[in-house]
Amino acid sequence: MPVPANTQSLLTSWTGKVQDAGATTEAARAQWTAARAPKRHVKALLESMAHGAVRCMYCDDSRGTDIDHFQPLAVAPLRAFVWDNHLLACSFCNSNVKRDAYPVDTDGACLLVDPTVEDPAEHLFLMLHSGEYGHHTAKGEHTIRVFGLNRADLVAGRKDAFCLACSNLRDWYGLQQDDDMEADRVAQALLDSPFVDVVHAMVRLDPGLAATVVGKQTVAALEHWRSVYRS
Repeated sequence: MPVPANTQSLLTSWTGKVQDAGATTEAARAQWTAARAPKRHVKALLESMAHGAVRCMYCDDSRGTDIDHFQPLAVAPLRAFVWDNHLLACSFCNSNVKRDAYPVDTDGACLLVDPTVEDPAEHLFLMLHSGEYGHHTAKGEHTIRVFGLNRADLVAGRKDAFCLACSNLRDWYGLQQDDDMEADRVAQALLDSPFVDVVHAMVRLDPGLAATVVGKQTVAALEHWRSVYRS
């Protein structure tokens, strides 16, 4: 998402303050703590990008309340005010899970999926019945570990979300068949619900396996959903 000129000007100015203060982690943290206006601008932009009811960009469950530095200040103090380094996170994911973790490979490339610029499905896959994530790549493996994507509360939430998504899809499909305008409202509620990654995983299912995973009663609804909502 492009950042407005006035916001970028603020961020550039505060980067200069970090530089003038010595470009250390301590300087970056001190300037970030004091930077009320830049944080207000950044948070408003991140909230406009967030899924549903301003969900955390990591767990997609809790409300996003914190601005997280994807590349931590302990690693890159001069990126404290770089727009592309900001993500919206819940306080638990930000302060209790990720914190200053930033794994890299032998070439120094980041081993975490950035959900704002990458398709997580290239690195991760969701097992719908168990609610757990598996990984295709090393980046996916590190992302699961660092963000705690398989912690018990998220796994349980995804399992419940899968059950509800199947039911909601069937309801939506019935309304669609009846040309009921309420179908659009049901679809939007599903797209705005927590754990929408469950819905995306259902859409990506191999059609030959869909009946086994979602059940025969849901297959027709899922196929129709694909035709309407998958580009």
